[in-house]
Amino acid sequence: MNRKELIQQYKATPTFYGVIEIKNEQNGKIFIDVARNVHNRWGYYQTNLNENFYHDTDLQADWNALGASAFSYRVLLKADTSETDNLRQALKDLKAEWLEKCHPAYNQH
Repeated sequence: MNRKELIQQYKATPTFYGVIEIKNEQNGKIFIDVARNVHNRWGYYQTNLNENFYHDTDLQADWNALGASAFSYRVLLKADTSETDNLRQALKDLKAEWLEKCHPAYNQH
């Protein structure tokens, strides 16, 4: 498959938005977020945490102390982006709902 075909295939692939969880497997603390594309969000967080991007957070402190292997990632809710008219509002509403439902330790400020 050539480059042009790969790009076309990528563009034709459905995109799923949703709610993700990063869990510290050693202490059970979780972090909840929403993403426009849940497929590549774990890579985004790993990169940022490895670069110490979240320097003022408990999540970053635990990541630095325990390492990446102490954390897991999972998608809690996944929906097709073509099924919503206002993705920004849908993500905002989902985040509020899941923060209220889970009370994640890493999201507390």
